[in-house]
Amino acid sequence: MTEVTCGHGCSHGLSEKSCISRVPIFNHLEEDKMEEISALIESLSYRKGELVYQAGETSDALYIISQGRVKIYRLSEQGKEQLLRILQPGDFTGELALFNEKVHDSYGEALEDTRICSIRREDLQKLLLKYPTISMEILSEFSKRLDAQEKQTAAIGTEKVETRIALYLLDLMEKNQEEIITLPMMKKDLASLLGTTPETISRKFLEFEEKGLMASLPQNRIRILQKEALRNL
Repeated sequence: MTEVTCGHGCSHGLSEKSCISRVPIFNHLEEDKMEEISALIESLSYRKGELVYQAGETSDALYIISQGRVKIYRLSEQGKEQLLRILQPGDFTGELALFNEKVHDSYGEALEDTRICSIRREDLQKLLLKYPTISMEILSEFSKRLDAQEKQTAAIGTEKVETRIALYLLDLMEKNQEEIITLPMMKKDLASLLGTTPETISRKFLEFEEKGLMASLPQNRIRILQKEALRNL
């Protein structure tokens, strides 16, 4: 990991400001307030495969993805990986540390070369008191994550595997508002997220293609051909 600390009067201000400006919990603020937050940023860089944090470590900062992607997952007692989510630029993690001293119960791993902006808990707590709208944005994000996690848990417990895969593809398509989607993760990670195996993912993708529901394209892309048919699986 390469670490670049950025405090008051920091010469890295433009990059830190860019990081802040893309995050929904901050980018609603006025220019001078975003500059104030940028001065509190610590820049962290990770190579592909490096851990941003791991279970058992003290959680005392908010991590904002500036570039790259980070995989958040837990490990079972048997060492099996359970994917929780994939963070894209603008997403953040570590928010539970804002409220009390905790240790991480999950792992954050860079899926590619990644740059992260970090804010210490003490600094962010002061900002929450000073600018209450940040608190509302964080609560809004909490609500979205809880809803997504509940849907994921319910789907794993009640839906057939092909239904879970189909709904995931449709959700990606709706988020991107395009018929051609790019899978944001490897099949082993998608299998972990959906509670199945990579072999099953590959087999179901092939079945979907044979039925004319989708078409596989180069560079991990998929063209959705029959949206309603997928929705009714």
